[in-house]
Amino acid sequence: MSETGTPQMRAISQEIAGGPEVLKVITTARPVPGPTEILVRVHAAGVNPADWKTRNDGRFLNGSEPPFILGFDVSGVVEAVGPGVTLFEPGDKVFGMPHFPHPAGAYAEYVTAPARQFAHLPENLDHVRGAALPLAALTAWQALVDTASVQPGARVLIHAAAGGVGHLAVQIAKSRGAYVIGTARRAKHDFLRGLGADELIDYTEADFATAVRDVDVVLDTIGGDYGARSLRTLRPGGSLVSILPLAETFPADQAREAGVRAVFVLVEPDRSGLQAVAGLVDSGELTVNIDTVVPLEEAAKAHTLGETGRTTGKIVLTVAP
Repeated sequence: MSETGTPQMRAISQEIAGGPEVLKVITTARPVPGPTEILVRVHAAGVNPADWKTRNDGRFLNGSEPPFILGFDVSGVVEAVGPGVTLFEPGDKVFGMPHFPHPAGAYAEYVTAPARQFAHLPENLDHVRGAALPLAALTAWQALVDTASVQPGARVLIHAAAGGVGHLAVQIAKSRGAYVIGTARRAKHDFLRGLGADELIDYTEADFATAVRDVDVVLDTIGGDYGARSLRTLRPGGSLVSILPLAETFPADQAREAGVRAVFVLVEPDRSGLQAVAGLVDSGELTVNIDTVVPLEEAAKAHTLGETGRTTGKIVLTVAP
């Protein structure tokens, strides 16, 4: 409680843009749920590339200026519900990616957001794994299922297949009956085979653009020249789906001439997508790999680790016991 009697909470905030060192522990007012919103006591928060990109340039996708509380992925327990909410009750375990591309403020003890941007946490999932799923799994789902409409027998190439989005995309594609090809360092091949990948290419040893042919869908999670190079792997009528904005130098004319669809997909809050992901978790078709777990106070450490680009799976902050 503050001196005025207002409930307080701990959070991680930044006053300026910059490196991990700008992230500081603060005490601030606990939010109050408005109409159609729920108040969630955060047990864990996922850490994503969007977090450190926002921290680094001060805006990234959301357009707002510091100070702000980072964090898009939330897993926790409903503390209170606002007027009009019927989907949840206090005590319900939930997970979600509310407000994206604006931060949900997940690096905090409490979050408020629209109820319909959450789903019930699967019974067999703890909060750490619940927090690791929403942004990465929804990105993979919306790219492969909603955008590319992956069908049984489709040949799907997934770049950075062992990463946060990539390792979930491998499993989602397999759940759709696809033949999955992944790019990753050789040290991660056994991990990916365990997730169901059919064919793997070490991008440090071979050029995927010459090693792979007749692909139906490419999921590009890297950007740079990967999009242009991936065009050579696609069959006519195939789709290149990038989760990063297509650069101005991207050969859009070349894609059209080859009869290939090239699109950029930006993930968005999606209750039905979360429920589909939860269904795959419940059926045993989807598991999230946790690379590192650190307490909220060590958010800067989590960002430093994430920016190495060498993690396998997800990094998660623990907030409440």
